[in-house]
Amino acid sequence: MRIEVAGYLLRVEKRAGTRWWHAALASLLAIVASLFLLGFAFLQAGADPGQVYFEIARYAFLSEFGLPQTVNRGVFILLCAFAFIVPMRAGLWNIGLPGQVYAGALAVFGVVHLFGGNADLNAPLPGWLVIPLMLLAAAAGGGLYGAVAGFLRGRFEVNEIVTTMMMNWIMLWLVAHMIREGGPFMGRTAEGEGFSLPLSVRLPQVATVPLTAYGALLLAAVLVVFLNKTTLGYQIRVMGHSPAAARYAGIDTLFVSTLVFGLGGLFAGLAGYHYFAAVPGVYKIPKSYSDFGDFSFYGLITGLIARNHPVAAIPVALLFGGLASGARFMQGKLQLTFGIDYALLGVLMMTMVAFQALVGYRLLVERTLAPVTVAVEREDSRVESPRH
Repeated sequence: MRIEVAGYLLRVEKRAGTRWWHAALASLLAIVASLFLLGFAFLQAGADPGQVYFEIARYAFLSEFGLPQTVNRGVFILLCAFAFIVPMRAGLWNIGLPGQVYAGALAVFGVVHLFGGNADLNAPLPGWLVIPLMLLAAAAGGGLYGAVAGFLRGRFEVNEIVTTMMMNWIMLWLVAHMIREGGPFMGRTAEGEGFSLPLSVRLPQVATVPLTAYGALLLAAVLVVFLNKTTLGYQIRVMGHSPAAARYAGIDTLFVSTLVFGLGGLFAGLAGYHYFAAVPGVYKIPKSYSDFGDFSFYGLITGLIARNHPVAAIPVALLFGGLASGARFMQGKLQLTFGIDYALLGVLMMTMVAFQALVGYRLLVERTLAPVTVAVEREDSRVESPRH
């Protein structure tokens, strides 16, 4: 696009390539822009924007109660971001994060149910055996459920967005059946939620943070190596750039699409294990389990902002985790209107995604010179030629 204004030519061009600092700078500018815009909303609500942002940051990142909550929510978002990033590297959209989270959670509590852990909070289950089985079940449950959409895409060209959205609803109501109205996972007090995990199979913590938090950081490094340094990672990237070229090169696109959705579901299943079975104060499938399904979509936004890079997703996930916990605390302390915390998160997300979309382009400004007429004498004729 070219626009000429007051003797200057403005051109917008697509970048040949982007560096990591382009994305980082765009994210920082998006944060500044969104906080500036939201300041007017807080002023309208009768609150000082400076105090609002201070209370959010203090609780989310400096409070002994808020910081663990930030980390736990951030880890959940990060694992959901991995679930989105892997299929996206192959050019496929995984919108089935909630369903895969629920599938992993049901598999986890299914293992405990088989060992009789739903009968007694103090049931002496062998943690050394049951906890690893719970982790494997979460990965397998989410992975298998996700792989269904990948297989349908690769074998029958069924749109993965429609498939995964429909599968979200299937699993949402399956969870409701399992934890309510006499379902096998219903709580001991029949309060419309799942049973609490026995003390013997609750995951240990290090520095008030579940071990799953450290595992998520390790998975980020493993994913970078897998996607960039392995043959399968290369095939995934090729399919993401051009499915036709991938087929021409002999890459099995059915296998790749099934694989990436299976891996995506695996990470989402682990997210379900993390929040329902490893976070202190939860240790069950709560009544509000659907809220966590909606919360998983933060992983989708995180993946887009991080430009599908697993390590870059870490600070973004922690930022959203902190805002989710700090904004709710701020809303209660300052007695602001209900929903203003969601407005803050929504504006920030939209602004960051928009700025990341603009990273792929650059603005060039050039000064234009008006043509100057130069007279040239040649015998009896006079020729005028423009010189620029």
